[in-house]
Amino acid sequence: MKIAYYEETDSLYIDLSAGPSVESREVSPGVVIDLDGDGNITGIDIDHASRLDLAEVALSALPLARDGARA
Repeated sequence: MKIAYYEETDSLYIDLSAGPSVESREVSPGVVIDLDGDGNITGIDIDHASRLDLAEVALSALPLARDGARA
């Protein structure tokens, strides 16, 4: 997973998959999900990201194997 902020568009993109997206859907105002050919979410685009409190990002209980690979 990769998370990137784009200042020029004030958007935050969460890249969940290395695979290509074939469709995008706006699921709420300013939030677009990208989908692959099987309907799986490949990414999330959030507009007006500077309005979000991004000072702290907390991750917990991730399903990772000891070596960092997915379980």
